[in-house]
Amino acid sequence: MSPDTLPLAGLKVVEFTHMVMGPAVGVILADLGAEVIKVEPLGGDQTRELLGSGAGYFPMFNRNKRSICLDLKSAEGLAAARGLLAEADILIENFRPGTLAKLGLSYESLKAENPRIIYCSAKGFLAGPYEQRTALDEVTQMMGGLAYMTGPPGRPLRAGSSVIDITGGMFGVIGILAALERRHRTGEGGEVRCSLFETTAFLVGQHMAQAAVTGQAARPMPVRISAWAIYDVFETANADEQLFVGVVSDGQWVAFCRAFGLDALGDNPDYAKNNQRVLARDAILPEVRALFAALPRAELVAKLETIGLPFAPITRPEDLFDDPQLNAGGLVELTLADGRKTRLPGLPIEIDGERPGLIRDLPQAGADTDAVLAEIGHRAAAPTAS
Repeated sequence: MSPDTLPLAGLKVVEFTHMVMGPAVGVILADLGAEVIKVEPLGGDQTRELLGSGAGYFPMFNRNKRSICLDLKSAEGLAAARGLLAEADILIENFRPGTLAKLGLSYESLKAENPRIIYCSAKGFLAGPYEQRTALDEVTQMMGGLAYMTGPPGRPLRAGSSVIDITGGMFGVIGILAALERRHRTGEGGEVRCSLFETTAFLVGQHMAQAAVTGQAARPMPVRISAWAIYDVFETANADEQLFVGVVSDGQWVAFCRAFGLDALGDNPDYAKNNQRVLARDAILPEVRALFAALPRAELVAKLETIGLPFAPITRPEDLFDDPQLNAGGLVELTLADGRKTRLPGLPIEIDGERPGLIRDLPQAGADTDAVLAEIGHRAAAPTAS
């Protein structure tokens, strides 16, 4: 798919972001063809230098962008930013509430000069009593019920990815696209806000609904009462090769029992219906666990795939580099800061049978400053890196 045929080709986005949530908004728009200009402070976004679990933030969420470095506290840098925004379709920012407003870059200020601009703020909270609080992904997982649902009782546990940052960013994109559609009709932009806390609440809404329907609070996932009798992780004959298997319909139950020779279970009328099997989990699961523990995982996978049951080998993130499905077009080759090549997941959608790919490699800090400013007739008057 060539860049000029991508759905958002021709849109200009100016991004004032760091960490994950704001850059996630930007990378989705960039992958879909928008020109995304990432405005970094002199010396570059500090996200580039994070260690540990933060080391992957910048390379994952900043491909297909141009980078410029500006000192927004200087008159020259601020003038350059306003020049960019005068021609922009979309602004993205995820700094603390009021940060850009103090620089004169509020939505109200910018729309006076550019009424078509769509201003997306990615924050911890939407309007309400928590609005001015500082939040992070983990903070809102804890206060929004997700950590409680993920860990065992008494041991709240954050999800193993920046799931709220990323999902919150996706909601930001949805809001932006909705505002774009409205702009087609009205000619005017608008202000979009997405948030971490309300995103978390949306994700655990199913558990809130469960409490409303049943009158009983949802229990954490490790000790939940599953909707199905077989919906669990099983040991296999191979050490460290676990397998998740789900049997989620009466037809699948019959096929499962037939394929694995569990005739006594399959022919038992007390287990014919799903809810009967859920109530009989303590009788059914020991037999299934014993059977699986005696068979190699590869043999189990082959049989489960043949009969069409949901299954999944338990996989580590680093194993995905060699995953056949992802290597069929789901990974994008990028160059890391030290020059090494790697492959990271692309946008998980297809459009007209094609996947959006790499338009621009990961930018060096400020690499596009002179070119971008020249395009708006503004001369860089300060160094682009410290």
